[in-house]
Amino acid sequence: MDRHSITLRAAKATLDEGRVFARFLDEAAEGFFRFMLGRDSEDIIARAFVVPGHDLSYQNVTFAERDNVIVGMISGYTAEEHRRSSLQPLKKAAGRYHLRMNIVLILCAPVLRIIDSVADGDHYLQAIAVDKELRGEGIGSFLIDFLEERARASGSTRLALDVSARNESARRLYERRGMTVESQWPKRLPIPGLRFYRMTKTF
Repeated sequence: MDRHSITLRAAKATLDEGRVFARFLDEAAEGFFRFMLGRDSEDIIARAFVVPGHDLSYQNVTFAERDNVIVGMISGYTAEEHRRSSLQPLKKAAGRYHLRMNIVLILCAPVLRIIDSVADGDHYLQAIAVDKELRGEGIGSFLIDFLEERARASGSTRLALDVSARNESARRLYERRGMTVESQWPKRLPIPGLRFYRMTKTF
């Protein structure tokens, strides 16, 4: 890939860009957000996206563009930014899906507690996704390069992320980027189809 053909830019606080973010986010999360929020998940996330000051805000999102078309996305935040975050913008945006969202959050609480933990000094890579037809062209690495630079500039000392054990291609990408597995969940009793790795890289 010619990196000169790819432009990175901050996301704008618009519903249209929120829907693009929602599609990439749900893909990165292997369908979790659509499962939690139902068929209107893209619109719900878009309404939360335009609100500043939380994990799913446009403030944490960077888009990759080719020929003025969005082809990839990365989102991340510092431990301090995460501590100040709240689920209220998403809950408010969920409207009639609020009850469904709460039930899923309760059922998935053990996993979410692990993913929700961001250690002091860490910059958390929340999600990264690239258009399927453009994968393997280096766009993902370009986005990670950018987030690493932003993490260092913020004073963070590590990059951290969680990846599903099923997503072997993503894990290989992170390993090539110098990230290593710090821990896994669940630690002992296997749950069929459900295992996550926390991967980190010290700067």
